[in-house]
Amino acid sequence: MNEYKYQSLAKRLINKIEQGLLQSGDRLPSIRQLSSQYKLAKVSVQHALHYLEARGMVEARPRSGYYVTAVIRQTQPKLDSKFEDKPGLVEVPNIFHQIMSKGAAFDLCPLAPLHDHMPHTQFLHRFISRAQRQDSRRNAVYYSPPEGDLRLRKQIQNHYKTRNCALHEDQVCITSGCQNSLFIALMACCNPGDTIAIESPAFYGVLQIAQQLRLKVIEVSCSAITGLNADDLEKIIAKWPVKACVVTPSYATPTGACMPYHEKQKLADLAEKHNIYLIEDDIYGDLGFTLLPEPLKRFDRRGNVILCGSFSKSLSRDLRVGWISGGSLHDKVIHLKLVNQLSCGQAVQTGLASFLSEGHYRRHLNRYRQQLRQRRDNLVQALVQTFGSEVSYTVPEGGLALWVELPPNLDTHKMYLPLLAKGINITPGVLFSSQRRYLNYLRLSFAHTLDKHRKNALSTIKQHIDGLYMSPKSD
Repeated sequence: MNEYKYQSLAKRLINKIEQGLLQSGDRLPSIRQLSSQYKLAKVSVQHALHYLEARGMVEARPRSGYYVTAVIRQTQPKLDSKFEDKPGLVEVPNIFHQIMSKGAAFDLCPLAPLHDHMPHTQFLHRFISRAQRQDSRRNAVYYSPPEGDLRLRKQIQNHYKTRNCALHEDQVCITSGCQNSLFIALMACCNPGDTIAIESPAFYGVLQIAQQLRLKVIEVSCSAITGLNADDLEKIIAKWPVKACVVTPSYATPTGACMPYHEKQKLADLAEKHNIYLIEDDIYGDLGFTLLPEPLKRFDRRGNVILCGSFSKSLSRDLRVGWISGGSLHDKVIHLKLVNQLSCGQAVQTGLASFLSEGHYRRHLNRYRQQLRQRRDNLVQALVQTFGSEVSYTVPEGGLALWVELPPNLDTHKMYLPLLAKGINITPGVLFSSQRRYLNYLRLSFAHTLDKHRKNALSTIKQHIDGLYMSPKSD
């Protein structure tokens, strides 16, 4: 596929939408018509439409085609400005441990009642309970193999086929969640003192791992919509001895950014060219509202991409089951899993494999994606009603969170404890950088139903901000 032709079509359609030639609710010409009109292969047209889906500009309707969306326009936090950075050791703020000790980093009001209907958990627990009863004697005296249950690995292999990514069951190792997978991946390809590149803003769990492993970190400024740019990473690689890059191509936290198809190709080619490892955090890959993006691993030819994922965000936080596909380092990955963890719970793996094989996970995702999209829209509407034009925010097409920019003189780090005293648990922007960037940002989650408690929490945050403006200390 000629990526320049694909980009050209995407830009033409974007221009038509922005100029009002294509308006909300309009149906786009069919893939066949676009292919004929612009003299492009159908696959190029499809990737252009997928790119527009990732940006929230069009949506696919079953058996009908693509339509311009009535999307709530995001007000674009100022994340595209470039900055110069150099490698340095990480010191995670103490506030990180305070937030995680609450066990509710994705909920404004962790003490409020939960109204979310979750029928899938009942099915899941039945399968796990059945596995515990059937194999209890054997599970009590034998460990599972370090690479994990074969049937579960086959189900993960099959699931990635639906996202056009070919994994072999022997290239999948079961772990205790995505954080555990990322830890093993960085241990496999780095030594203390090595330099890794990370997205900025970054997932704070990666910063915590880097601190633990004594790795130097260099941040790469990312777009709030399209994420990491391969050209920007290449400039850093040319200047610094980067060993690996940790990236979340699909609906990255905190922005919800989703990398376009062509950028993933460029990134995989870059890793092969410079012989560095790409550690892909795919934890949100199943949570696209209209588009299921192809993993970065799909473009891996030489084993430079290490794929990490889990079911914690898409199925259950209580289900500490993840996976890692280690590419050229997979044997080392299995060895590190054996040394550091030995094995994972067998009954949980067996029960989960049955749950997946009977289609319950697929049916759950179909419902859950629509719920999340509605919750996102409700949260955006509440932000508009509560803050008006005082804040900017992303409107991602997947994942679990918005990235919110407050006025520049505010420090959400300093707001954390006063709001916590009122039962409100915010996630300050300082957590998402090793260099104390994003002080006036916070991550807001739409993982939960926006009930009156969480709406009141937004109002309390607004009142707190207004109080800071009126305080003599703000002068």
